[in-house]
Amino acid sequence: MTIEQDSLFIPYLDGKLHLRQIRPVDADMSKPPIFMLHGAMSNGRVFYSDNGKGLACFLAASGFVVYVLDIHGRGLSTPKLQRGSKPGQGQVIRDQLPLIHHFIISLHPGVSQIHWCGHSWGGVLMASAISRYPLFQDCVASLLTFGSKRQIKVKSLKKWLMVDIGWNKLAPAIAWSHGYLAADRWRMGMDNESRASLSQSIDWVRGDWVDHDDGFDYGKSAANIARQDKWPKAWFIAGQGDDVLGHPEDVFRMLQECQFADFKYTLLSKEQGYKHDYGHADMLTHKDAADDHFRQVKQWYQGL
Repeated sequence: MTIEQDSLFIPYLDGKLHLRQIRPVDADMSKPPIFMLHGAMSNGRVFYSDNGKGLACFLAASGFVVYVLDIHGRGLSTPKLQRGSKPGQGQVIRDQLPLIHHFIISLHPGVSQIHWCGHSWGGVLMASAISRYPLFQDCVASLLTFGSKRQIKVKSLKKWLMVDIGWNKLAPAIAWSHGYLAADRWRMGMDNESRASLSQSIDWVRGDWVDHDDGFDYGKSAANIARQDKWPKAWFIAGQGDDVLGHPEDVFRMLQECQFADFKYTLLSKEQGYKHDYGHADMLTHKDAADDHFRQVKQWYQGL
């Protein structure tokens, strides 16, 4: 199926948020679309490419309308992060996700629900927004995540080097020097992070699930909406080769923390019948993914 891609720009603060719309040429705008969010030190390109690669393009070629956001300062969103950039992850949860959700709804007359899909920390931010807002508890049709964990509790030498030293100590030092984390320049990731987002994510990985700006307790709220059976259907996917940033044990631990009632958990491993023991990024970017678990993702969405 032939697909089309367009870049949409939505005014936000002193710039614009970039939202990539990827759809079949004869798109059915009456079906619930899929909204995707990247993780830390990343941008929307983890889901798509101009030449039609990636999960977003795969699903669009299967008949879905897909939207991929670059959060403030990332990807094609403007302005780019620079010294003095202040928005943190709280602005993504409280401002950007509601703004983009409503914008997408406006493009689909008659549609009341949207499927949400996050990679890594993007899944944490999406779960946080659902936990916080009753609107999303009603209007998010499903939550699919890849390698998403709120805390990193696994212990290993690689975790100590990457997280305890690299993320918790070296990254803040770089951010202090540049005024933001120049992750692309230091080859730590595909895009940059503000000092606020970096600091807040470090706190959440090590501690409680509480908003840094207003003290909202996401963990307590998650337990409350679980008791009310208000969580959407969820599918958490982990990779066997993802041994630090989305370790399977930490991904499953987030499932337990949220207390989803209707959920699915999948481990992408050769032992489970997949072509590879996928890692944190290549579960979305590997050349074999389209003929492997992407097909299951398509079938899952078709069955919702």
